[in-house]
Formats: sequence, C-alpha cells, structure tokens
Amino acid sequence: MPRRWTLHGLNSGPIFAATYHGVRLLPRSVCYAIAHVGSWMASHMMTESNAALGANLEAISAGGDRVRPRALDVYRSYTQDAIDFLKALSASDQELQTMFEIAPDRLAYLRALHAKGQGIILVTGHYGNWEAGAVMMSRFLHLPLTVVAMREANPVVNRIRQRIRDLLGVETLEVRQSLDTPLQIRRALSQNRFVALLVDRHLGRDRVGVTFLNRHAWFLRTPIVLASLTGAPLVPCFIRRVGRGRFVALPGDAIEIRSNLSRDAAIQAAAQAIADQLGEQVRAHPECWYQFYRYWDAQHDDYIGLD
Repeated sequence: MPRRWTLHGLNSGPIFAATYHGVRLLPRSVCYAIAHVGSWMASHMMTESNAALGANLEAISAGGDRVRPRALDVYRSYTQDAIDFLKALSASDQELQTMFEIAPDRLAYLRALHAKGQGIILVTGHYGNWEAGAVMMSRFLHLPLTVVAMREANPVVNRIRQRIRDLLGVETLEVRQSLDTPLQIRRALSQNRFVALLVDRHLGRDRVGVTFLNRHAWFLRTPIVLASLTGAPLVPCFIRRVGRGRFVALPGDAIEIRSNLSRDAAIQAAAQAIADQLGEQVRAHPECWYQFYRYWDAQHDDYIGLD
C-alpha cells in the first residue's frame, strides 16, 4: 500500500487492535465517549493529518477556514463509523433490521440486476462506512459479496480485517498479491457475486482522469474495463451513518459503458459518472470523506502512487 495513504496514526496496529477488542467489550456509550476525547486529541496532535484534511477540503468550500475544527469533524465521524461498524459485527438479526435501511425501489433495482446472472461491480470511494456495507450485504440482504482491497500496510490491521471478513463470509481478493487478480474478479462475477471496489485512489498506471470536486483526479480504470469486458453492471453505492448505530445504503443506477464512443472515451465517461456521484455525496457530507493524506498532491501527472 502506498505509504502516504496510511501515514496517519488512526490505522496503526496498536490503535486498531485496541479499538477492535475494546468496542467488543465496552458499551457503545463508553466507546463514543472515548472516541470523542480521542478525536479531540488527534485534532490537536496530528498536525500533518490536520493540514492534509484542511488542504483536501479546500476543494469543497472557500479556503481560509480554520483547519482544526474541520479536522475534528472528520475524526469524530471516522471514529463513530468505526465503532458502529464493529458493533454491527455482533448485532443480532433483530438488531440488524433497524440498523440498515435501503429504499425498497433501490433494493428491487439491485435484485433485478443480480437476477441477470452476470454479477455486479459495486464501486465507491473513501466516503462513509464502506466496511459496514459488508455487514449489510452478508447478514442483512444475504447477498454474495467479494471485496477487492489492498493489503493493509500494517500486518496486525490486515489480519484483523481479514478475520472480520471471514466471519461475515465475505470473500477477499488482495490486489498486487497475484498476477491473476483480474481473472479472480472475473471468476467471482461469473459466479454472480457482487464485487466491491474503492475507486478514488489509483495504483500506478491503473488510472483514468476525471474531474472530481472541480479538480483533476485519477480514479481506478480496471473496474470499468472489467464491466466492459464481462457485461457486469457497474453500480456506484455509498453507505452513510445516519444516527447511533444506523446506516443508509445509497445505490445509484448502473453506469453505461457507451458503445458509441471509442474504448478510452467510454471508460473516461463512465469514470466521470462515478466521480460526479461521489462528488455529490462528499459535498453534502464532507466530514465523511476519509482522506488523511494530501489527496490532491497525489493527482499530479508525474505521481504514480507507488511510494
């Protein structure tokens, strides 16, 4: 994993492990109280991440806002998302019925796409509680899910995340660990599984240019290429916390890979459609956009995302 993605301390092994085990044992109210204090401390001590958050959010609102309050909002949203996700892992079936919501017409739309038998490629960004989406898919909607993810830089974090997905019955494909990852993704789609990917961070030359929040950015190219090759619907989907232990799923319409354009133009148009939908979500809830490094610096033409 590129180091700059995880330079902040929130994803370190000791903090992640302590959070994972502590949330399982402590009442939610106590976890929230600890997170409230911890977020305040982070907003005063994590100067590099604070500056990065401030720089990132300048794309959404006029510059000159004080960095610390903006960073604090993001830290608090992030820690509450983490707590609610971990609490969801041990929730009863009855609790899950009130924990997740999705509009009936959106759920019917997803099921109709799934009934076509070509699998579905779910794409999202580092926004909201995408990890909670795994709980929703596996335990609430009972749909087969494969997550395509980078191996975590910290082995402790990677091991815990893998354990969580195993307990949920969610298949994980780690990119850059095998030369046949695209073939594994195609296999999952051929089994009519939902394949979920985060697309707002590019890896090396696997990228396509978009306009995101009125700025140039690189999104992942491979998910769109796979949708074009397999015929699997390409569906943006976002999971957002809407209250104490409650989430709403926001799937959009499938994005068309246009046949009346050249291959590169069709891929770019599809990527732009994803960027537009993600941008709408980030503008509405900027505190839910979790980029703790200088995101815009990584969008320069000469940056290939390998450091």
